[in-house]
Amino acid sequence: MIAIIDYNAGNTRSVINAIERLGFHPVLTAEPEQILQADKVILPGVGHASSAMEELDKRNLIEVVRKVQKPFLGVCLGMQIMLEHSEEGDTPCLGLLPGSVLKFESKSEKIPHMGWNTVTHTDEAMWKGINAGGYFYFVHSYFVPKSEFTTATTDYILPFSAGIKKDNFNGVQFHPEKSATIGEQLLMNFLKENK
Repeated sequence: MIAIIDYNAGNTRSVINAIERLGFHPVLTAEPEQILQADKVILPGVGHASSAMEELDKRNLIEVVRKVQKPFLGVCLGMQIMLEHSEEGDTPCLGLLPGSVLKFESKSEKIPHMGWNTVTHTDEAMWKGINAGGYFYFVHSYFVPKSEFTTATTDYILPFSAGIKKDNFNGVQFHPEKSATIGEQLLMNFLKENK
């Protein structure tokens, strides 16, 4: 079973649609047992870090997410709140990976970073069959700095993490569900191959 965590994230329906187009049947759920028993878990996300954490807390899902042992994918804000802290609203987050999410600062570039940008990646299984320099779709004003957990990078204002991984926890800053065939390839890799 593929569990998509239900916590009022703005991109939930488009993530479900993308996965269904690939021939899978995800379950949108806030039930701890379903989440913990799923074969794959996806945490979508669009919006504000503090609101996202409040919704997860209201549904008693923070500790549930921390206990997931199967392959896990955080998308956009869902990736950002995987870290310990976000500057957005000075928000304590899930702490699945160390570090803080930072706000873009620029006098010359537009913020939010919005649109298609190239991604350079490592040889992690989730990136199999995806050419380095492929274009993915981004919409965000905050970023995850590069670290030892970075599996992919994008350069906008500065180089930052477009993908992260620690143990079974994966995250991508872009929206694979809005990234055409290259996004579908990444989702398929996660759903079929990622360990």
